[in-house]
Amino acid sequence: MSKLFSHTKVGHFHLQHRVVLAPLTRMRTAPGNVPGDLMVEYYTQRATDGGLLISDATAVAQLGIAYVEAPGIYTEEHVKGWKRVIDAVHAKGARIFLQMWHAGRQAHPANTDGVTPVAPSALRSLEHAAIRDENGQIAEAELPVPRALETNEIPGIVEQFRRSAELAKQAGFDGVELHAANGYLFEQFLLDGTNHRDDVYGGPIENRARFLFDTLDAVVSVWGPGRVAVRLSPSGTYGTMSDSNPHATFGYVAERLNQYDLAYLHVIEPRIRGIVEKETSDSDVTSKDIRRIYKGTIIAAGGFTRENAEQIIVDGHADLVAFGRMFISNPDLPERLRSGAPLNQYDRTTFYGGDARGYTDYESLSEDVAA
Repeated sequence: MSKLFSHTKVGHFHLQHRVVLAPLTRMRTAPGNVPGDLMVEYYTQRATDGGLLISDATAVAQLGIAYVEAPGIYTEEHVKGWKRVIDAVHAKGARIFLQMWHAGRQAHPANTDGVTPVAPSALRSLEHAAIRDENGQIAEAELPVPRALETNEIPGIVEQFRRSAELAKQAGFDGVELHAANGYLFEQFLLDGTNHRDDVYGGPIENRARFLFDTLDAVVSVWGPGRVAVRLSPSGTYGTMSDSNPHATFGYVAERLNQYDLAYLHVIEPRIRGIVEKETSDSDVTSKDIRRIYKGTIIAAGGFTRENAEQIIVDGHADLVAFGRMFISNPDLPERLRSGAPLNQYDRTTFYGGDARGYTDYESLSEDVAA
């Protein structure tokens, strides 16, 4: 029997299979960064009985939005929009976690009402933001130098996460995932390449991890055990990220996470560096490395096929596998993987922003094939 399609448990929830929808930025909200009809259809298509979905990266404040038309979770309108998504997912027997997000220096003033983005240190990312240009078209824009946060401002961001955790619970999510990966604010604090602070949030890893663990404590105070998760990209470089000793940095984080009854720890494999695949090396930190330290449930992500997804579970290096690009073009991906059916090819040009094309118009298997 395939391990990928064996039963498992995530936090309080029993799942029928181990194929997870990865959190994907698709930039398809209605005005005000509110989930609308298109997002309801997208998530409903990908919900399976006993399956787990993780939402788009969802900002806890407008200052935390990196990409135009990315969703938020900081107003009552956001709650109403997400509730429609969640109700539809639950109606199909699936579970859904909200990925909570603050972009930090990856935000752009065009998406934040002109406010300069913030970061642990005033160091600019060399990536580009997605904004709407003067013609109303989605365009890339260089990121500005961020403003370094004052020490007394950081508890306020922790409070934004706590409040958004309450709103997520109000909306009906099954749990929340802190997005501490891909060059966003948590990771900007964690890595010494982007954190040059000399206060209690900078210097040794114990200090650089303080913001993450303060926030984790705040969110767990809302959700309780088994309903909170964390995502890490231990070998990621997206966002102009670097660290002098990633094995030590992420080893420390993984060890401390053992003190929490998390739903899962979500680890991005080193072959995926942001949005592209790269060759790996012995210096990279993998799910296998994290497994030696972390004792709880692990979801691995990053360019998996059916074969290597099965293998990482058989090897015991992960318990579930999150799929991104293949889930974009195959809304019924679990059934296709289970049956060995052919996969639709994705269209990368439609990943970010737009309408139904490349979002909700991919075909599922016909009923006779799926039977």
